[in-house]
Amino acid sequence: MLIYLDMCSIQRPLDTRTQPRIAVEAEAILGILTLCESGQVELVSSATLVFELERNPHPVRKEYALKVLSKATAFIATDSQLEKDARRIQAEGVNPVDALHLASAVAAKADYFCTCDDRFLKRAKAIDTGQTKVVSPLELITEATQ
Repeated sequence: MLIYLDMCSIQRPLDTRTQPRIAVEAEAILGILTLCESGQVELVSSATLVFELERNPHPVRKEYALKVLSKATAFIATDSQLEKDARRIQAEGVNPVDALHLASAVAAKADYFCTCDDRFLKRAKAIDTGQTKVVSPLELITEATQ
């Protein structure tokens, strides 16, 4: 199973867990990372994830994201076709960086694309992403452990 986690999903375990939803999503992401470490799922990294990582001013969050991305078995570079696909996604009301993330997941032929961003999740679910299913962390852990 090939999975693409966007940066907000990768960072979710570091978020303050005062809200039940955040706590549960954080545990779901940690569960996915455990499955990754055991070889049951594979992660995809991308030039877009690296771009976002490099812009992060928080050393702890940056180091954590680097550690997560080091587990990736596939890397998707940005090229003209990916940019074209991202523009198509952006035309559906998705912001440019999120569009690049989703286009990267589709280019990797990921089974799942995961985000914690409700607005993006809703819009992305309405877009034809071929074999790549757009999911929340809770949906992802449910699918991955069936």
